[in-house]
Amino acid sequence: MHKGAKIAIGVVATAVVGAAGLGAYNLVDAVAGDGSTGAHGEPAPLRTGPPTAAEIKKTAQDFLAAWESGDTAKAAALTDNSGAATTALTGYRETAHVEKVALKPGTPQGAKVPFSVSAEISYGKQRSTWTYDSSLDVVRGRTTGQALVDWQPSVVHPKLARGETLRTDAGAAPQVDAVDRNGAKLDAKDYPSLASVLPQLRKRFAEDAGGAPGVEVQAVPEGGAEAAAGQGIAPKTLYVVSKGKPATLKTTFDAGVQRAAEAAVNLRDDASVVAVKASTGEILAVANSKKTEFNTALMGQTAPGSTMKIITSAMLLEAGKASPGKPLPCPKYATYGMRFHNVEESENPGATFAQDFAASCNTAFISLAGEVGDGALAAEARDVFGLGLEWKTGVATFDGSVPAESGAGKAAAMIGQGKVQMSALNVASMAATVRAGSFHQPYVVDPTLGDRQLARAPRALPGGVAEQLRGMMRLTATAGTGARAMSGLGPDIGAKTGSAEVDGQAEPNGWFTAYRGDVAAAAVVPRGGHGGDSAGPIVASVLRAS
Repeated sequence: MHKGAKIAIGVVATAVVGAAGLGAYNLVDAVAGDGSTGAHGEPAPLRTGPPTAAEIKKTAQDFLAAWESGDTAKAAALTDNSGAATTALTGYRETAHVEKVALKPGTPQGAKVPFSVSAEISYGKQRSTWTYDSSLDVVRGRTTGQALVDWQPSVVHPKLARGETLRTDAGAAPQVDAVDRNGAKLDAKDYPSLASVLPQLRKRFAEDAGGAPGVEVQAVPEGGAEAAAGQGIAPKTLYVVSKGKPATLKTTFDAGVQRAAEAAVNLRDDASVVAVKASTGEILAVANSKKTEFNTALMGQTAPGSTMKIITSAMLLEAGKASPGKPLPCPKYATYGMRFHNVEESENPGATFAQDFAASCNTAFISLAGEVGDGALAAEARDVFGLGLEWKTGVATFDGSVPAESGAGKAAAMIGQGKVQMSALNVASMAATVRAGSFHQPYVVDPTLGDRQLARAPRALPGGVAEQLRGMMRLTATAGTGARAMSGLGPDIGAKTGSAEVDGQAEPNGWFTAYRGDVAAAAVVPRGGHGGDSAGPIVASVLRAS
């Protein structure tokens, strides 16, 4: 027995010596029992010194295997900063949109272990495999004595710095070339009035036009892109998932008409004009003297003055309260809730309704205010001319407002004053509705883009009423207040002038709307005075170019 015991001790001694190169402490732990206490039950001393080659290899393999499998908690526990590692590795899956990752360790170089990464990114419909090389260092844990990954953001990617995280996201909107109806490129440098319109179109319809933004993996501050912008830091692009796809967006604009509109408004300090195709509602041109973010031609909200008599006349003709050849005196003054007057207090006791329209007699129209209901004008504006409906033009627009009123408010509305509000676009559409016989909602891009449902007026103008209105507008264009501006534009024309008074303003706003063939246009010149003199030449120039 004594001899056998002596042999066993020799074997143990030999094993200890043979295991020295692998770290004798493991054997001591085995002899002690479970490794947590010494031979007499005291706690085992913490391991110290640099990790061994075996520890480095195993720790790296275990960490990479846990990261690869998606076991973030296990991977983070194998680092010396589990909180930061958890955040980074969770973000790798969720904000970097890495659906699957393959990690292959290389040959350790001391405590550094290089590894290759093959990350499958899934972002929307985009799929891409991102490959790169990274590395990690293994250190001895200060409190545990265990071999741990020295956590640094660069473990996830070598170019990721402290305070940064990975984010996969769509980049800037795709490049979009807007073109006119004939394919000519539209640029704000050439057509400055479109500077506030083209960006809206590009932003809203880029993808519908076939474009796609690029998708990139970026290193951004932990607060995200907004935080980066606030700190003046440009995100670093680490990988391009897709380069994006440019698009060509066809609009309804006509470059030639737009050029004429730009030139026409530039002759005034403040003017706006819009041209539309009457039979379809396609917007051919939009121009403003003042080049600001607020597009007055599309978004303006001012009283339209006597151009409103187009709608008022349609209402009176439909109701049988007037007819073109029927006498309707034009006195100097008329009272309905308040006293109204004509421009320069003119009068014509022997006028017909058509002549009142052509001469823009306010008092003649006021005299019929009691013949119609309080809501009749608002209903005509909405149900026949489409005003106040939700227009989906493709850009931001004001769609007109004609509220139902009584007393003096109703009378004022009949001549385009009071609470009636219009933009040049709305007034151009009024003339277009008369020319076409029915309302066609204006638009700048095909309604199939963005799956837009254009506004539809409940009913068209009765055929006889439309013909009467066209005759009255033709009389205005050839022998009335619009004759000077419309001279030489041919037989198929119609017009209506307007002068809208504004409280505290010495001169009224000048309005003019007209059509020539299938093109209708309207212009407003704030403080321009008589519409035929101020806005009329602008409209005529645009119609001449169409």
